Amino acid sequence: MSSLHILDNIVDAVGNTPLIRLDKIAAEEGLKCNLLAKLEYLSAGGSVKDRVAKLMVLDAEKEGRLIPGKSVVIGPSSGNTGISFAMVCAVKGYPVIVTMPNRMSQEKEALLRALGAQVVRTPDTAPWDSPDSHLGVAQRLGREIPHAVVLDQYDDPNNPLSHEYTTGPEIIDAVISTPSSLSRPSSMKVDAFVAGVGTGGTITGISSALKKTHNSDCVVVGVDPVGSLMAVPDSLNDYGDVKPQMVVEGIGHDFIPKVLSRDPRNIDTWQKTTNEETFKAVERLMRTEGLLIGGSSGSALSGALAWLKSEQGRKFAETEGMNVVVLFADSIRNYMSKEWFLDFALRSEPSTLVGQLAGALNAPVRRSLS
Repeated sequence: MSSLHILDNIVDAVGNTPLIRLDKIAAEEGLKCNLLAKLEYLSAGGSVKDRVAKLMVLDAEKEGRLIPGKSVVIGPSSGNTGISFAMVCAVKGYPVIVTMPNRMSQEKEALLRALGAQVVRTPDTAPWDSPDSHLGVAQRLGREIPHAVVLDQYDDPNNPLSHEYTTGPEIIDAVISTPSSLSRPSSMKVDAFVAGVGTGGTITGISSALKKTHNSDCVVVGVDPVGSLMAVPDSLNDYGDVKPQMVVEGIGHDFIPKVLSRDPRNIDTWQKTTNEETFKAVERLMRTEGLLIGGSSGSALSGALAWLKSEQGRKFAETEGMNVVVLFADSIRNYMSKEWFLDFALRSEPSTLVGQLAGALNAPVRRSLS
């Protein structure tokens, strides 16, 4: 929906996020292709999950599963989908309970509570199929609380459909609506798409939109953090006796959600990323491109750059006009208390301006003549 007129409420402001060029990073990397970023953190609720929550709530109402004035919404989440549920349900008038693992940021819990949601934290060590996991606790609460409705993003087909219907078409429209020129050549197609994989709904839905209706040859790259078990082939997930710890939030799991299609016809290839690569990419995007993105966006960029250096990706990197789109899922404002953020924001090497600043502050005060 266009923002050039008065909207009925904040739910109508979900989506319609910009697609921008990452020209400075592309130049630093020596890329000839167009490196583009879909900024989902500029959606109404601050993340790509707004689209999912909106469609899931509206569809549940349409089917009669959610009844205004009666139903209680329960959502298992790593935080962003919970926030989006809480935002949509604040407008709709539904009470919300979000189950969320302990390792997820304090900012997410604070925002959920500010929106009126109740938050139940669950042990990080609980396997996904344990009754103590955020999934298991959500199901238990759904059984015990009268009129509760569990909206499970890991299992609901509306998760990928929300992206097939909205995010994918927005990316296509932005690319085909931008003319090719001598200074900015374009294939007029989305030639490659890269995204971090959490529930898998985003990449599955966008892949469907791109490959079915726009460019069947589009290469879709899934980015999976080291420590996760989602990448294909399974040998990419072989960590030996000690599985590395995943610090990044929102992507990577120890199970395969039902909404994720690992079929190579949907996701052509996978890249693994480390915590160090992820957070260096976040710092680089903030300081080079001015983007206030969260950790998983760093994973997406580092995965994209690694793929563009691969045998498959090099032909894209070296071809003028090819369009490589990377999805940035959420904002740094969800993670500002995290040690990885504070390390580079407050504890990094001082700027070259420090000396000049100190000299200016310590200089004698000059009184103006009047």
